[in-house]
Amino acid sequence: MEYRQLGRSGLRVSALTLGTMTFGGRGGFTAVGATDVEGARRQVDMSLDAGVNLIDTADVYSGGLAEEITGEVIKGRRDSLLVSTKVRMAMGDGPNDAGLSRQHVIAGCEASLRRLGTDRIDIYHVHEWDGQTRLEETLSALNALVSAGKVRYLAASNYAGWQLMKALAVADSHGLEARDAEYELVPLAVDQGLGILVWSPLAGGLLSGKYRRGSSPSGQTRQLSGEWHEPPVRDREKLYDSIEVLIDVAAAHGASPAQVALGWLLGRPAVTSLIIGARTDEQLRDNLGAASLSLTADERGPGQGQRPGPGLPVLAPARHGPRPPRPGRPRAARAAPSGLKTRAAATRWMNHAEPRDAGTTAGSGGRPIPATRNAAGTSLAPC
Repeated sequence: MEYRQLGRSGLRVSALTLGTMTFGGRGGFTAVGATDVEGARRQVDMSLDAGVNLIDTADVYSGGLAEEITGEVIKGRRDSLLVSTKVRMAMGDGPNDAGLSRQHVIAGCEASLRRLGTDRIDIYHVHEWDGQTRLEETLSALNALVSAGKVRYLAASNYAGWQLMKALAVADSHGLEARDAEYELVPLAVDQGLGILVWSPLAGGLLSGKYRRGSSPSGQTRQLSGEWHEPPVRDREKLYDSIEVLIDVAAAHGASPAQVALGWLLGRPAVTSLIIGARTDEQLRDNLGAASLSLTADERGPGQGQRPGPGLPVLAPARHGPRPPRPGRPRAARAAPSGLKTRAAATRWMNHAEPRDAGTTAGSGGRPIPATRNAAGTSLAPC
């Protein structure tokens, strides 16, 4: 297992992270999975044996039951692993049972600590933007939790680029150590020294290779069956094209399509770890195998032979359609970056045609890389 530095922090996390959204199966989360305590214990054992050192959960998963199960199965080995959880979503019907107010952030943290049976949370995420609470209040509450020793590192999930930069700017202006926000633009993450934790890297199972054009299994993935809508599929034909490339590359390596999709994401700029979750032990075992898969530069596609570091190019996301010329000024032609023949190819290289883009696979034998929209989510953790 490879261990990567999380952003500019000193924390090192495994390239694969165990996700727990499948733990519990209470309420609407039955569509995701219903792993009980013994099943969760097996999955945690398998993950730790494979070198995974981070378990990711959230207070809202099965209404807190996923945290309770996680807490039960990590008893006696808490000091040998890292735990990540989240706060923001509704945990009750009261007026202060949701959001990122000081009240809910601190109460949510205390409740998560009780359910997890631990005295600290290693990585604490704000789970989504709260437009009704001033950032100063949220960041002050988070900083208080860090100062109290209840939280070690901060992060944010499902933030748009402007939300992330606004949070970072407020943290800077107030001298807070809350350099932790989440999600959206990889160039922003590289520039700001953020590490990306990718959630749903297989798009809810769509990229497992089982779901092909005209020949999906009878027990369809929760996404295709309409039970779950994250991530949304805007172009199903492009999805199936991407799956075919996944299958071709997997056959050349003697690997599974899921391992190729995960291996490709592990080579993306600023990506620190992929949060993998599974309904069955067999799925988890297969996903863990992605940590040892090595794709060639050609399979990763143009410019994907290595993870960018200082001095390597980072492209901006494409716009939705051409920008109209300014009145009275001719529009200048722009050359594509070296090695990329078209603007579209450059866009695929970074897979940022729009927020939440993620490439699903690598090309084979010079084939272009299809980019499936919304194949994965991300969480950004700070410096």
